[in-house]
Parts: sequence; C-alpha cells; structure tokens
Amino acid sequence: MQIRVKCNCGEGNCVEWGVVELQGFVEPQPGFQGSLANLQIGILCRPSSQEVYTLTIGYHELTGSKISLKKPLLVLKKVKHMDGESCSDVELQVVGIIRHKILFKTRPKALISKPEITSREKQKSIMLGSAASNQAV
Repeated sequence: MQIRVKCNCGEGNCVEWGVVELQGFVEPQPGFQGSLANLQIGILCRPSSQEVYTLTIGYHELTGSKISLKKPLLVLKKVKHMDGESCSDVELQVVGIIRHKILFKTRPKALISKPEITSREKQKSIMLGSAASNQAV
C-alpha cells in the first residue's frame, strides 16, 4: 500500500509547533471527572530578554530552556479516501512542523504564594490536546 504525504501550506510556510518535555508525571486532581482535552495545566512564560522559560503549575514552578531538535518532526493528520465501501487510499496531510522543544529537566520549585505574572513576560496557557496551544512559542 502506498501512503502519500501532502503539504497544503506551501514552500516554507508550515505552522511551527513546539514540544514541552517534562521529567515526571502531570496528573489531574483525584476528583476530576471531565475530559483531559483542552484542560489548562499551567502557564508558560518567557522573559523577553532571555531564552529561559518558566512553567507554573499550581504552586510549583519549573525552569527550562529552548533546544533545537537535530531532525525536525512533522505533525501529520491521517485522511482516508473512501471508494465505495472499501478504503482505497490513505493520505497523510502535514499539519505542522516541530523544530524546537522546551526542556524542563530540573525538579520543580515550590511557591509559597500564588505567582504574579509581570507585564514584561510573555505568557501562554498550556493545555492538553489543544492544537492552538501546541504551536511554538
């Protein structure tokens, strides 16, 4: 079977995505009953003058850095073309490209009070399963 890879975004215009790599587990509260899709898990900030990122999850703060990947990764979407009752063609569409990751490799720092975000920092909410929040920072 032949699988075609198709890019509709044009030459060099693919949407940039990013990867957030954590060491450990991120678990919802025990009483959480909803879906994990679009669940806000924290706030990702980057001071404008540095390449250091902070991720605040509840009362824990992690510090990380942006790292270029040796080989870029593609974000693909599988599309099946139906031919009557059988699936004759399968096509992979390029949704985005990942060239960088933000690596948090240290243990979290406990915050005593709820953190305040200064106006000089860029901030972005991190959500599970949300395409818009998975794009590169």
